[in-house]
Amino acid sequence: MHMKKVVGIKFLFIIALTIVTVGCKKSSSSKNTSRATGWDINSRDGGFQYNTDFIEQETSPGLVFIEGGTFTKGRVQDDVMHDWNNTPNQQHVMSFYMDETEVTNKMYLEYLDWIKQYYPPSEPNYRAIYNGAIPDTLVWRNRLGYDEVLTENYLRHPAYGEYPVVGVSWIQAVEFSKWRTDRVNELNLDKNGYREISIGEPDPNNAFNTDRYTIDPSSMDTGEPDTKRRNRNITVDEEGNESGIYANRETGVLVPRYRLPTETEWEYAALGLSEVREYNLYRGRKKYPWDGQYTRSEKRKIKGDQLANFKQGKGDYGGIAGWSDDGADITNAVKSYAPNDFGLYDMAGNVAEWVADVYRPTIDDEYNDFNYYRGNVYTKNAINEDGTVKVITSDDIIYDTLPNGKVVARNLPGEILQIPIDENETFQRTNFNRSNEINFRDGDRRSSRQYENFSDDEDLATDSETSLMYNAPRNSIAKDSTGNIIKEYDRSNKRTTLINDEARVYKGGSWKDREYWLDPAQRRYFPQYMATDYIGFRCAMSRLGSKSKNKNKTKN
Repeated sequence: MHMKKVVGIKFLFIIALTIVTVGCKKSSSSKNTSRATGWDINSRDGGFQYNTDFIEQETSPGLVFIEGGTFTKGRVQDDVMHDWNNTPNQQHVMSFYMDETEVTNKMYLEYLDWIKQYYPPSEPNYRAIYNGAIPDTLVWRNRLGYDEVLTENYLRHPAYGEYPVVGVSWIQAVEFSKWRTDRVNELNLDKNGYREISIGEPDPNNAFNTDRYTIDPSSMDTGEPDTKRRNRNITVDEEGNESGIYANRETGVLVPRYRLPTETEWEYAALGLSEVREYNLYRGRKKYPWDGQYTRSEKRKIKGDQLANFKQGKGDYGGIAGWSDDGADITNAVKSYAPNDFGLYDMAGNVAEWVADVYRPTIDDEYNDFNYYRGNVYTKNAINEDGTVKVITSDDIIYDTLPNGKVVARNLPGEILQIPIDENETFQRTNFNRSNEINFRDGDRRSSRQYENFSDDEDLATDSETSLMYNAPRNSIAKDSTGNIIKEYDRSNKRTTLINDEARVYKGGSWKDREYWLDPAQRRYFPQYMATDYIGFRCAMSRLGSKSKNKNKTKN
């Protein structure tokens, strides 16, 4: 009897285990069944299509993963410049991706080559597009220095191919980021079988654009009769209905846009707090992207070597030849120095870098402590009368004349026209109320309690009214009847600052800066339409989904 009872118990246990196993299998296979309605997902009969096999966002070309967290943003060293513009404050940053290195000359030349193919500068209608994208190589010139060899060679000669690009304005850096987004997504669609990259004659009006493809992908077909048939994702039901022809957001194939990092993201990434968070949060502050209080290495094998490329002192840009210098006269090739704990190179020295933020010297007492950023300008797609989106054509290009007289294209053929948001988006909202939020609570005219007393025309304002915080010069750029540009300097003696909505933050020290500026907390500003020989940039990308990498893989 005892043996029978034991056998019976074992039998019941096996049955129970089988039921649990079957239940688990049913649960795991239900990913293609809606938990809301019970209907099938991704069936061949059409209906709702969704990537139920998606695990996590893949790291796009050139980027490294930066896991987000909290940190103290702001001043570490004494404020020797007396700017008082980096008051410490606690911030939380979402996970994101950032370029491993600065954008190099070779990377930027790839961009220029693409523009030349699609918008040939030989055609008058396109000439300003290419000219507006070329870096300003004259930034190397110095009245009392011989630098013509750099003016002629730094951008294009292969000796400088892996050196960071300079002479690029903030506006040009933003346009490069847009172009990079489209090229990466176009390649992703090709790799995943949704679209073949056309190698034929470039069509300016049909250049691939991520936003346009997302909204109206059929408008970007390459034109061949068998375009859809080459798509290996296509499925056809019994009635001949096709699905899977195009990739939408639900497929997970399209990546978020490349962009400039925010100032908060850049500073967080530069500090590289991944291994020393407890120390930096609770017992001290980190002065450089590397551990330690000095710019020379303390490791035995490379003891005394410089950890960054910066100006050592008056007339000393690298050190004594052959003796533990920083290895560079001007900029240096990327990856010449050790990365920080996030795997990022040159977050101190080599070149300073543009970030996305509009510069303001003060931070409001009620600042946002989650993904802080100043510079939001909200737009929406322009819609035609028939309900379709308004796509820019070769005849619709709008050119802007910048304050320094340069002409740049505001939009390119193939892009969707963007217009400011209106009351349809802002009515009864509490989180934003206008298209341009750059000046929100920053101390300017609109942020003042009695702003209605201030004059919009600063040239006609009284002395008391021109004491505004951001009363910057306004140089005049105009065209005469023959199309020639007339430039006039603002010579008013009532201007009080150089800060306005076109002043952008740049971070980090450069080959031309002293050690003080290597501190990631330091911040400076420069007009967004101007360029120098010591400011470059790198791109960032937002992280979608889980904060930590591989978290979903572990669960599955």
